[in-house]
Amino acid sequence: MGSLRDLPSVDRLLAGAARGLVDHHGRAAATDALRAALAGARDAARAGAAVPDADALVADAASRLDTGGGGLRPVLNLTGTVLHTNLGRALLAEAAIEAAVDAMRHPAALEYDLSTGSRGERDDHVRDLLCELTGAEAATVVNNNAAAVLLVLNALAEGREAIVSRGELVEIGGAFRIPDIMARAGVRLVEVGTTNRTHPRDYRDAVSERTALMMKVHPSNYRIEGFTAAVPAADLAGIAGAAGVPLVNDLGSGTLVDLTRWGLPAEPTVRQAVAEGADLVTFSGDKLLGGPQAGFIVGRADLVGRINRNPLKRALRLDKIRLAAVAATLRLYRDPDRLAERLPTLRLLTRTRDDIAAQAARLVAPVRAMLSGIRVEVVACASQIGSGAMPVEALPSAGLALSGDRGSVPEDLAARLRALPVPVIGRIRDGALILDLRCLPGDGALLGSLSHL
Repeated sequence: MGSLRDLPSVDRLLAGAARGLVDHHGRAAATDALRAALAGARDAARAGAAVPDADALVADAASRLDTGGGGLRPVLNLTGTVLHTNLGRALLAEAAIEAAVDAMRHPAALEYDLSTGSRGERDDHVRDLLCELTGAEAATVVNNNAAAVLLVLNALAEGREAIVSRGELVEIGGAFRIPDIMARAGVRLVEVGTTNRTHPRDYRDAVSERTALMMKVHPSNYRIEGFTAAVPAADLAGIAGAAGVPLVNDLGSGTLVDLTRWGLPAEPTVRQAVAEGADLVTFSGDKLLGGPQAGFIVGRADLVGRINRNPLKRALRLDKIRLAAVAATLRLYRDPDRLAERLPTLRLLTRTRDDIAAQAARLVAPVRAMLSGIRVEVVACASQIGSGAMPVEALPSAGLALSGDRGSVPEDLAARLRALPVPVIGRIRDGALILDLRCLPGDGALLGSLSHL
């Protein structure tokens, strides 16, 4: 087992096995990490553990340097939630990644008109694409959909009133609540109808000289069922038009294609919302659309013009990297026949249960061999889309259930998997840790990560 005297000094490590750490991280950071590794080794040795050699100490220090800087770490998302907000939502298409990398490497004509040599607008890079894909007159983009809603409200209704059904006063996440967003935008909320039933007359009766707009909010993360009534978007557009105010339709997640062509549940498309008469439509870029975080505003040219003149627009705009990735993602939608193979979000959502079950059958034996004393079984499970999209819809899936004789086994095992160099994130259900394989990129990704246990 060796003794504490066998532990090398920091100077000896820096002059030998740890030279690579110095080259990569700098002498000061490498020294601090080695001291921490040595301190940990001393504590472990006093508790009866073996004294590590120089290579093991350097590996410990390297791990501390790689994970201790607060940077983002790749994980395996085996939660069964495809668009997991806490795990970064949509994976970008290769075309979007290449466009973003290219924008990072080179100067780009971000706000420069190459045809005239004068100043241009950054929205030019996506405006025509968005109009083509949605049928809208004009379009603009900001850094997420919450920003889009805030900007629309502030630009069109500051100091006035906005009419919204009580059944659509959503809260998404911990900070996006429609009443709070309206207050921040300087808009007075006028609630109409009840939680479960809102009728056309409710909107008509609420109109006054202070009314600036009507708003329809897609209930992205919940459903109200039973004795319910809501005013369809097309009818509400007519009511708003008769009152002489614009209708803003916030689709939340938003999709540019009819998902039923791939056997997925129906979701209103942005083109449908525009065709139904909404004057403005807002939606996200990093959810069902499958791109980077962004918020889109499409609709009437005069209203989009007012929005772009609002000082908040500059504070909420996209940088060149995300703008390049957005444009590349939108271009994929010009070829819907190949969209599922090119867009990771759609590819994951359309994986068949049989395909996932076959992967589970391949993995059960090698995973069982790696997890001594743990029961590993193939199980049927249900994935969800996530990020507020189709909250009650489930996608048939398959995975591995990890369990043991002690009640704490799932929690203990989940903690061990989270501590791996590439953490494995599952979900605990019915006394087992479930690894839903829908989002697993390949068998080797899971086996390679578990090999570090």
